[in-house]
Parts: sequence; structure tokens; C-alpha cells
Amino acid sequence: MTRLAVLLATAGGAGYVPVAPGTAGSAVGVVAYLLTAHWPTVSQVLLVALVTIAGTWAATSAAEHFGRHDPGQVVIDEVAGQWVTLLLTGAGPVGAFAGFCLFRVLDVTKPWPARRLEGLPAGLGIMADDLMVALYGNILMQIGVRLLSGTP
Repeated sequence: MTRLAVLLATAGGAGYVPVAPGTAGSAVGVVAYLLTAHWPTVSQVLLVALVTIAGTWAATSAAEHFGRHDPGQVVIDEVAGQWVTLLLTGAGPVGAFAGFCLFRVLDVTKPWPARRLEGLPAGLGIMADDLMVALYGNILMQIGVRLLSGTP
């Protein structure tokens, strides 16, 4: 089970990228979004929820495996966070790139209360801060999409 958890937590190995593994994990999230953006809404939401739940389990196990609270190799939180940032925005590739940049800035700066959520135990803390900034990112993306499309 540890191998499966580490495979999932590292997003299939993206977390082993030697420079900016979180950015690599976010890129995986963008690809996942683009591959599923045309799916029915309920399917998209359920898949993101499943990745989040499984990611929390995997992050807990991987943190134990790597012997650190939030190891750099664990990027499933970035995958889920990036996906939530783009979820239900209708963004195409250009919008997804904008969402990618937005999520990375938010993930690095961790506006309140995201940084505090890192202190939650194990995989919950690993996932929660990224999901919090992803909610901020999604709200900003929704506003941006509406402003650019002229939709109230």
C-alpha cells in the first residue's frame, strides 16, 4: 500500500522533478482539468473529490514514508488545488494557463487562513492549505471569466 500511496502522492512521479516539484504537480492538475473539462459537472466534481480524499490518505502515508511532515515530493495537493482553481470555470488552454499562474502565486504566498491550515495533522494539513488557496483562485477565476465574457 505504501507504493500506491507514494505513487499517488507524487502524482505518478511528478514530485521527483528536481526543480520546483510543486509547479510540476500543478501542471499535472492543469492537464487533468483540460482532459475532463468537457465532462458533466457532477462527474468533474466527484472526480476532484475522489482525488482529494485519496490524496489526503496518500499524503499521510507518503509523509510517513519520507519521514517529514510535508515532503517536497508530495504534490497531490498541488494537483487537487490546481484542479479546484480551474473547476467549473470553462477555461480553455489560455485561461488554464492564467489559472496555473494564479494558483502558483497563491500557493507560494498562502494568504490567510491557508498557512494556518498547514498545521492540521498529516495529509489533512498537506492538502488543506492548497485547497484553501484553490478556493480563492477559483473565485478569482470565476470573476475574471465573467469580466472578460461580459457576463454579469
